[in-house]
Amino acid sequence: MFKHILIATDGSELSRVAVDKGLGLAKALGAEVTAVTVTPSWVSIAPAEAGMSFPVEDYIRATQVSAQAILSPVGAAAKQAGVTCSLLHEPDQLPAQGILAAAQATGSDLIVMASHGRRGFKRLLLGSQANEVLTHSTIPVLIVR
Repeated sequence: MFKHILIATDGSELSRVAVDKGLGLAKALGAEVTAVTVTPSWVSIAPAEAGMSFPVEDYIRATQVSAQAILSPVGAAAKQAGVTCSLLHEPDQLPAQGILAAAQATGSDLIVMASHGRRGFKRLLLGSQANEVLTHSTIPVLIVR
């Protein structure tokens, strides 16, 4: 059925649940996994004034450290479950864009991710990355709540 599953994670407790479900599915199907985390570009989060006190080089190092901290436990859990897993950091992108790019680049045939389930004004302000992925994905998406 599915041969390569992309599991998106941001390191949150909710995304850990999605990681567990994705790894369980991969094990049951004998599928490979790529775990991906996405970090936005420095420009999209730092106003000009912040650039003087938080240089882009520091931001890049911080995102690499953060990505490693998010992805390492996924790799360990996959190893423990006996699932072949690659780890991927997609920097300088919005989460949905990075997830979709990773799915295409890895040849994944399923995306597994969590939905934070925001409603109302919070959803309007923050958007829904899960909804963006669902809307633009050309492959099936499994949303874990």
